[in-house]
Amino acid sequence: MSGYLSAQLSILCLNIIIAYAIFLPAASGQLNLGAGGFAIIGGYIGGWLNSSYDGLGMIMPLSVPLAALFTAAIAFLLSFPILRTRGVYMVLATFAFAEVVAGIVLNLEVVGGAAGFPVDSHADLGVLAPVTCGVVVFSWYLLNTRFGLAMRSVHDDENVATLFGINVRRVRVAAFTLGGLLGGLYGALYGHQYNYIEVQNWNVLFSIYVLLYVLLGGTQTPFGPLLGALFFTVVPELLRSLGESLNSELIADGRFAIFGALIVLMMVFRPEGIVTRTLLERVSGRRTAEPN
Repeated sequence: MSGYLSAQLSILCLNIIIAYAIFLPAASGQLNLGAGGFAIIGGYIGGWLNSSYDGLGMIMPLSVPLAALFTAAIAFLLSFPILRTRGVYMVLATFAFAEVVAGIVLNLEVVGGAAGFPVDSHADLGVLAPVTCGVVVFSWYLLNTRFGLAMRSVHDDENVATLFGINVRRVRVAAFTLGGLLGGLYGALYGHQYNYIEVQNWNVLFSIYVLLYVLLGGTQTPFGPLLGALFFTVVPELLRSLGESLNSELIADGRFAIFGALIVLMMVFRPEGIVTRTLLERVSGRRTAEPN
C-alpha cells in the first residue's frame, strides 16, 4: 500500500470515529458543536499520558483508553448544565465549551501551550482500522438495543417518549457521555497518529465540518455518519485526482467550490440526510419482495 493511500485511509478512520462521537448525541435530538473540545481533551490527555518527556510515559494501549474515559467523565459532568438548553442555545453552549477548552489549553505550559505537544507512540493504520470498525459495530449495536430505541424515540418526540415511561434526561446524558467517550478516543488516536498535537487543529471549522458529516449522512440510522465521513473525506480527493488526470486547472483549483455546490445540492434534495429509515425500509422491502 502506498504512503498516500495509507494516509488517506487513516484520515478516513479518524473522521469516522469523530462523526460517531457527534452522531450519538444527535440520535437523541442533541445538536453538538463541541467536537473540537472533546478532541482537544482526549488528544492532550492521551499525549501527556504517553509522553516520556513531560508526561507519565504510559504505553499507547493504556494512554488511549484512559484519555477516552477521562473525556467521557468530563462530558458526563458537562451534560447536566448543557442539557438544560434546547435547539440553537445548545449549539451555542457546546460551541462555547469547545472555545473555553481551547483557551485553557493554550495557556497550559505543561502541555506546551500554543506551541503544541509531542506524542511518543505511533498509531498506524493497523491500529486505526480495527478501532474504527469497533466504533461502527458498537454504534450499530447500540442503536438496535432498547436504549437505542429510546434514543430514537426521544429524537422523534420527547413528550411521547416521556408518556411511554422513558427517562428523557437519563437517555440524553448517556448519549452525550458516549459521544464524549468517542470524541476523546478520536483525539487520543489523532495525537498518536501524527505524534504531535496543537489546539489549532481543532478550531471552530473542525466542529462545523464534523456536524456536517452527521447532518449530511443522516441522524436516523447508524449508517449516516459513516457515509457522511466518507463523502467529506473521499469526494475532495476524487475531485483533485480528476483534475490532475484531465489536466484541468478549473477542476483542480476549484474543487472546493464544486464540493461546496455538491453539499448544497445534497441538502436541498436530501434534507434529512443521505440515509433515512424510510430509505432503508424501502430497500429492505424490495429485497424481501424480490424472491417472491
